[in-house]
Amino acid sequence: MAEILDFTREPEPLWREALGRKLRETREERGDRLVDVAERAGISVQYLSEIERGRKEPSSEMIAAVAGALGVELADLLIGIAGQVRNLRVQQSRHFHTSRPMGRPSGPVAMALAA
Repeated sequence: MAEILDFTREPEPLWREALGRKLRETREERGDRLVDVAERAGISVQYLSEIERGRKEPSSEMIAAVAGALGVELADLLIGIAGQVRNLRVQQSRHFHTSRPMGRPSGPVAMALAA
């Protein structure tokens, strides 16, 4: 049985972007400055900024260092990221179902689905 691909779904958020959003949110909630967290984590301010903006894919050791500098358990950080990703998917799903009329695929998409 051929698998049907759903070309209408929004792409999944990138892990590095979700991680960055959660780290920045956590830092700002604590009232910490970027420079202070970077110093405690033992990384440059520029690198931490790039992580927060989702531009860098940090190693697990780096994630643990930043989480520790923020005073956050790694498990709690991961749970928070999972919740944000889930909420984003629900919002995207609602937006998709209310803003786009469903139609039949045509052209290359129809040929790919028919294969």
